[in-house]
Amino acid sequence: MEQKLKALKTYLKELGSVAVAYSSGVDSTFLLKTAHEVLGDKAVAITVQSSLFPKRELEEAIAFCEEEKIRHIIIELNELEDMEFTKNPINRCYLCKKKVFKMIKEAAIENGLQYVVEGSNMDDLNDYRPGMKAIVELEIKSPLRVAGLSKNEIRKLSQAAGLKTYCKPSFACLASRFVYGEAITEEKLLMVDQAEQLLLDLGFHQFRVRIHGTLARIEVLPEEFDKMMKVETREKIASAFRSYGFSYVTMDLTGYRMGSMNEVIQSTKEE
Repeated sequence: MEQKLKALKTYLKELGSVAVAYSSGVDSTFLLKTAHEVLGDKAVAITVQSSLFPKRELEEAIAFCEEEKIRHIIIELNELEDMEFTKNPINRCYLCKKKVFKMIKEAAIENGLQYVVEGSNMDDLNDYRPGMKAIVELEIKSPLRVAGLSKNEIRKLSQAAGLKTYCKPSFACLASRFVYGEAITEEKLLMVDQAEQLLLDLGFHQFRVRIHGTLARIEVLPEEFDKMMKVETREKIASAFRSYGFSYVTMDLTGYRMGSMNEVIQSTKEE
């Protein structure tokens, strides 16, 4: 793991100057912290503000950059203006990433930065990730994958570096909560955001609220099933979710897993 960290720092130093696509998540925070240690002011954070990400994530990104004295550029984007994206095809992530990273790349050029880097790790190679195609096409660098770092290793190195995000749950963009083919709307994004904020406030750790029409499918870790099943918790969640606009509230008995919406794609391919 220490050898991988050394390789990461060497690679970043070779790049010279970078714009870090920063979401305030575990991976991008570790990448930004390391890049700033290696490159100083030649490492700049760029965050895309969008309705696809909870407001708390933007606030955490701003706070971290202020604390670390890292220059932070915020770009606003409304993906819902793109009708092709809102139709939610299976390459939705590609369409979104292409637009997002084009904007980040333009901002990097305007600010005299040589490369754009992003925080995907080795574990991301194990799931359906159409967004990676856009990253390759735009020649965006992925230092954590170059160094061969896994999610677990990044968490351990983050803890050693004193980063609070070492134990932060993984939160992908809210569009990943929609079943493919279901239109992505501002109203439904807000429903999901409110629902997941409630679960966070109730102390659940790693979870997702998947949306199927007006049905909510909650995924929590199996070790938190008992907590979910407590009468007081169930009643509070059900009542709140209905007030957000959900007609039905269900719990997935398989539990939380990354990319569960992609399971249908995989089963279709196998058939």
